[in-house]
Amino acid sequence: MVPSETAYRDRLSFYRKQVEETILSRQNPVTGLLPASTAVTTHGDYTDAWVRDNVYSILAVWGLGLAYRRSGADDGVAHGLQQSVVKLMRGLMMAMMRQASKVEQFKFTQDPLDSLHAKYDTATGEPVVGDDEWGHLQIDATSIFLLMLAQMTASGLQIVFTLDEVNFVQNLVYYIGRAYRTADYGIWERGNKLNHGKPELNASSVGMAKAALEALNGLNLFGVDGSRESVIHVLEDEIARARITLESLLPRESASKETDAALLSVIGFPAFGVENQTLRDRTRSTIIDKLQGKYGCKRFLRDGHQVVLEDTNRLHYEPYELKTFEHIECEWPLFFTYLLLDALFRGDRDTAQEYQDKLQEIAVEQDGVKLLPEVYLVPEPLIEAERQNPQSQPRQPNENLPLVWAQSLWIVGQLILEGLLEPSDLDPLGRRRTLRALREPVVQLALVAEDETLREQLATYGIETQTLDDIAPIQLHQSSDLASALAFLGANEKLQLSGRPVRRLRALMTSHIYQISGQTLVFLPSMWDADGFYLALDPEFLAAQLRGEIAYVARHWKQLGRPTITLLLTHDRLENGLGAIDPQSPLIRLIVECQGGRCDGVRIDMGALRQLLITAGVRRLDFLDDFDVQMTQQRITYLPEPSNILQFEQSKTRPLDNRREME
Repeated sequence: MVPSETAYRDRLSFYRKQVEETILSRQNPVTGLLPASTAVTTHGDYTDAWVRDNVYSILAVWGLGLAYRRSGADDGVAHGLQQSVVKLMRGLMMAMMRQASKVEQFKFTQDPLDSLHAKYDTATGEPVVGDDEWGHLQIDATSIFLLMLAQMTASGLQIVFTLDEVNFVQNLVYYIGRAYRTADYGIWERGNKLNHGKPELNASSVGMAKAALEALNGLNLFGVDGSRESVIHVLEDEIARARITLESLLPRESASKETDAALLSVIGFPAFGVENQTLRDRTRSTIIDKLQGKYGCKRFLRDGHQVVLEDTNRLHYEPYELKTFEHIECEWPLFFTYLLLDALFRGDRDTAQEYQDKLQEIAVEQDGVKLLPEVYLVPEPLIEAERQNPQSQPRQPNENLPLVWAQSLWIVGQLILEGLLEPSDLDPLGRRRTLRALREPVVQLALVAEDETLREQLATYGIETQTLDDIAPIQLHQSSDLASALAFLGANEKLQLSGRPVRRLRALMTSHIYQISGQTLVFLPSMWDADGFYLALDPEFLAAQLRGEIAYVARHWKQLGRPTITLLLTHDRLENGLGAIDPQSPLIRLIVECQGGRCDGVRIDMGALRQLLITAGVRRLDFLDDFDVQMTQQRITYLPEPSNILQFEQSKTRPLDNRREME
């Protein structure tokens, strides 16, 4: 319910005072960074500026600024609040840009020691611990920065000022782009539950990276005043692979964690990273059933952090010790704020009010303001009773009051509850609308014959194709040419950033029609490259792979227009060795099946390439206009003679490591 104008302004003033006292009073005037808290305890120095905490902590300031902007008569208050947000986000970006060399290294190595630091000195923005002294590789932290950078930019804030900064953000896209296969230390900074410093694949990191990639794709970082040079490009296949990995993990967090309350940030605000409603509901229910208590949620089962029995002289646990923490894990009020926001964004105000009441009960009043502590713990004298009868004993807050991150999210939730803010204000990109109307995907298939002779032979079997001359001036290229062109994207000599590493592209990227330097180009799927894996010469293998590609594209295509797969048919792949087409060839049988309009249940539309252009998904790569890209002056005129002999250059022969095997 929206309050009256007078009440509206009074409530805004109330929250403004709270934001200034609990958040902005801590903001460094030079760097714009915020300490996680003012506490220095046996569990750490909270006065440092964690990337993740900073982004979450400034959300209340951003939300309040949006609420003032909605009021229509803010006397410049909204602008002041918004500039504080810009100051912090730029402070984080400057701290990370000083480590541009790490971003460049990490793109190729995915080595934790090459990762961006997870926290910085609040007063200077400089590193506070060494590369090997902290679990810095936290993909979710970099991803939440990028996600909210996108949302804040879409809301009208100008955070990125120069093309150098645009290039750096583009390289951060590459930094998180392989999250689907990168083990990290996760949101709790310690990796495996045993805290032995071993990274693992974490669903909360994968989900946040997926959300950031989706939010940034096609976004102009200069807003409405930007040019084509300030647009961020994301490879859709990296989003798709993150989706596949995330859905296979949930509701688990990782190999060592059955689930984790951090996943609330992935299934709801701010990531909205799971399209499948059933999976979202299942994950939420699992967290509530296994982790929710009276004072908040446990981070994960058998979490020993800040439990009074924890040995603070060492970080790691022995496997047998985890049983010690069962039923007495600390409970975090933070997660009630996520559940509050999740309910508000789902439109479930009854559940939202339920969590608001819980938060009011557990908040600690200080100088007339209710503050959320970091955790509630079981006092030592009550531990045995709590073990015997979980949730029976009163808990006490720790000295970290408030946890600014939690306080910020609570304020945001209250602004929405009181009608001062709408969920849409905090999600200008519309990510909360992850459930779309179900529509049957259509995959377009264009067939190009190697020469006129082959075109005529195929026509006798009722298969219509075009030759390279027929599709002119459209150019046909191998996928490796596109990978080489994308290497220019984000390259910046001043920052010594090389752009995208040249790696094999997947089917979503090659299913676009491209506009490059005023020319129209299409690309063969990477499995069709003439110099690719020798098994591609096996017609059974190739047909099976093509079926898989069609299903994959249909499942993960989210762009405007239809995906278009272009195939170059050649004599060596279709003939029986006697100079004639084998009508029983697996490829021929597959093509005939596709002509019937279906392939394993996927709708197929086959036709001339020019005709398919009308409904195809088109992607512009305007950033290449300023480069001398020779590939746009050429096209495939013939395919090199394939060889079934594996050849090696002696100077390059070396064993494959696990990274190169996956490229």
